[in-house]
Amino acid sequence: MAVSARALTLALIVMAAPAGAQTVTVEADVTAGYSNDQIEDVGAASTQIRTFGDLKGGLRFFVEGSWADHSHDNSDAFGAAYPYTGELTLMEAYGERLFRPGGAMIGIKAGRYRTPFGIYSRSDYAYSGLSRAPLIRYEDYFALANTFLEQGAAVVVGIPQLNVETSLSSPSDVGAVKRPSGVDSVTRLQAYYGAVIAGVSYIRTNPYQSPFFAKGRAVFTGLDFRVTGGGVQVWGEWLDGQPFDGTTTTGWHLNGSVHRPIMGPVTAVARVEQLDYDTIPQFELHSKRQSVGARIRVLRDFCAQISVVHQSWPNQEPSTALDAALTYSVRLR
Repeated sequence: MAVSARALTLALIVMAAPAGAQTVTVEADVTAGYSNDQIEDVGAASTQIRTFGDLKGGLRFFVEGSWADHSHDNSDAFGAAYPYTGELTLMEAYGERLFRPGGAMIGIKAGRYRTPFGIYSRSDYAYSGLSRAPLIRYEDYFALANTFLEQGAAVVVGIPQLNVETSLSSPSDVGAVKRPSGVDSVTRLQAYYGAVIAGVSYIRTNPYQSPFFAKGRAVFTGLDFRVTGGGVQVWGEWLDGQPFDGTTTTGWHLNGSVHRPIMGPVTAVARVEQLDYDTIPQFELHSKRQSVGARIRVLRDFCAQISVVHQSWPNQEPSTALDAALTYSVRLR
């Protein structure tokens, strides 16, 4: 893992070199984890390195690479935001520019970026105390995946309190499943009011399942929200649509985190969620999951994440797993 990290660090620094004397930041995360999953105990390790900053003329850039692997491919433990395939992977690599004509806002982003549907940021899922992606964002559940990436351009237009983001691109996914090439369109309306952020998203893309049975387009509509105040944050998503013709997937997840001064280095986190994939009866999938955990700052650069995950299916025994991980993070400016 150390060799991969050094190689990736060198690559990112080289890519950032044109910034010259401008503001540039380099971050690195190294994580090791363990889960006693229902299928088999899972060990995991990962490294992510990113560089970002301001170039001349108000142009910002962001580049991130990742290496991650685990001991069992059939578990979704530690798959919250990165692919655990044992490959060195370029995640995001884009430039963006923001204009403010009058009281309006126009933003342009081009390159390789995460699919801008719902709550999609890396920081919302990666090593936050819960190490698994929500069911509606994990590839085995016929919805979306947090390893979806786009290669193209996105434009944001509006005012700070209300804006629309439109992305036109081609799939550039990483991980175990990849959508075939084609044209994707994603539109997201987002509004701010006080401590509340709310959004509506719509995506048309290609199915990532086998073309032998997955015909047509994947089409989903989603709602999301976030409320923050007093050391408490509540956020969630709801999604409905079709992964391909003749099927439907509906699901949601509701999350909460609490960090009060009396809790010291501990941030408590929790999630409840449900997913329903409807198709011919023998292939239907219905699942519920509840997770509770904590993110604990052990030392200045070390954070521990620990969570208990309980998942259930109709006519099957429920499963409960303990996920634990330790992350070392460093930032250079």
